[in-house]
Amino acid sequence: MAANIFHIGGELTVGRLGFGAMHLPTEPAAERRTGLAVARRAVELGITLIDTAHLYGGGANEELLAEALHPYPHDLLVTTKVGVARTGPGGEWRLDGRPAVLRDQVDQALRRLRVERLELLQLHRVDPDTPLAEQLGTLRELQTEGKVGRIGLSEVTVDHLDQARAVVDVVSVQNRYSLLDREHEPVLRACEAAGIAFLPWRPVAHGTSGAHAEIAAVADDLGATPTQVALAWLLAHSRVICPIPGTARVDHLEENVAAAELDLSPAQLARLDGMSAPGSVA
Repeated sequence: MAANIFHIGGELTVGRLGFGAMHLPTEPAAERRTGLAVARRAVELGITLIDTAHLYGGGANEELLAEALHPYPHDLLVTTKVGVARTGPGGEWRLDGRPAVLRDQVDQALRRLRVERLELLQLHRVDPDTPLAEQLGTLRELQTEGKVGRIGLSEVTVDHLDQARAVVDVVSVQNRYSLLDREHEPVLRACEAAGIAFLPWRPVAHGTSGAHAEIAAVADDLGATPTQVALAWLLAHSRVICPIPGTARVDHLEENVAAAELDLSPAQLARLDGMSAPGSVA
């Protein structure tokens, strides 16, 4: 079984299997109660890393987590993301890393999450219309001001990562990655070399993992579900991987959390490794 903790930035100790809050419903009232219950159950099960973003409901997801979990347990890290805003011509969402937008979203996150500092803040996407150094420079200023503790990136290339590390200390990268989708293997390896936490979003191909014979066979051998096998593979694949599977159901949450206890044998790992060549999309 892979080591089950990671020190983000060498300082923030988290369990390597986290929770992505994106799918938690914030309305209507009955569904919101379900969202609150799932968030609380995640912490009861020992989750210490929860991911949210301004994009998720324009901050409504952040507010839900605060309602569910504040005052936060001392070992809980709630990380959020900024850089996507409703600033398109028709008020639609678009990538927007302008300094004023980033600053405003950080201030909103502090208020909604009811904290004085965001211990880990990630740039949700690189805005191609704003110089990357300007976007990161703004986050660095917010860090100096004490509003941000540590800085991460999301959905970036190796080149983006190299450019960013010349401006700030990058402690996390959140890219799409799973057993069936390894397009960002080069980014993962760059993170591994630098000791940077790699937080895969969409870490499980929902509804399709069980359709793959190799995954189904390993799951059958272990008496586990295909989803659990996919998550266990991520934890075993690299020491810097901290998956953040999301769900709006308690039973799925409990299934995901149990994957951290799954022990894949060398033969099973080799079988799963061989499903897709690194750098490809299965």
